Amino acid sequence: MKLIAEAWDVGGAYQVGSFPGLRWSEWNAAFRDDVLRFWRGDAGMTGAFASRLGGSADLYQRGGERPINSINYVTCHDGFTLNDLVSYRVKNNWANGEGGRDGWDENHSENYGVEGSTTWQPIESVRLRQIKNMLATLLLSRGVPMVLGGDEFRRTQGGNNNAYCQDNETSWYDWRLAETNADLVRFAREVIAFRRRHPALRADTFYAVQEVSWYGQRGEPARWRTEDRSLACLVESPSDDFALFMAYNAAPQEAVFHPPAAPRERAWRIAINTAPASPQDVFPPGAEPIVGQSNAICLPAQALVVLTAPQE
Repeated sequence: MKLIAEAWDVGGAYQVGSFPGLRWSEWNAAFRDDVLRFWRGDAGMTGAFASRLGGSADLYQRGGERPINSINYVTCHDGFTLNDLVSYRVKNNWANGEGGRDGWDENHSENYGVEGSTTWQPIESVRLRQIKNMLATLLLSRGVPMVLGGDEFRRTQGGNNNAYCQDNETSWYDWRLAETNADLVRFAREVIAFRRRHPALRADTFYAVQEVSWYGQRGEPARWRTEDRSLACLVESPSDDFALFMAYNAAPQEAVFHPPAAPRERAWRIAINTAPASPQDVFPPGAEPIVGQSNAICLPAQALVVLTAPQE
């Protein structure tokens, strides 16, 4: 039996990280908030973001728990859908009949220039990229990922972040969106498969010092400065002859990352890159393009990349 706590209540109790033993897992609201704030571009979030990628040891390690105790998520039945997180700054709950007072006021959301739906391509491009960034971050983090149904095809509630009382088109699933957004469905499916292929991403332990190294843009050790909005890490296991390089750029401008040399003089290959359009955003095994001889990765604003170094 799996016991999972939604570890807070309406009276203000907040018990994330406090449920005892390995039997209880908890919805990790700190994962949600820190990941959303990092990708929104808030300053000073790189340290918290790194903690969430690693399984939230700051919340669970002291009590003897493991990453499996952390149910990682960015959206759930309460709050905005993933599409609405990148489309609305303000909740739109008037139809709920409570004068707009219900639902969270702070959703860590952004609309990127237009409140609500739009067909303007520059805004739509950023929104889609941010959706992919947050889906990929969820699936690249240690812990148990929880995906809200419909986020993989941009289900919307029209900005309503408390739609429990709406048994109508607001809360229903429009399955036609899975066809309209088939490229995003493919992206989600392939990143799930990537996680399954790489046990290091779903290991039931927190990262040891020898497993992960954190970097800034130029390949220097991460400085954890408050103004930083980008981060990279190298995950490796010499005994398994395995390495991944992951770079995250939440800054409003491009960032150039310089990964360390791949193991055994192999070439780095691009497995995931949220910047290009489909199908160049995620590659199946054997189809990953090689990083150029400069060994530099130029990421535009709000994008991530994952490199692998498979045996040739």
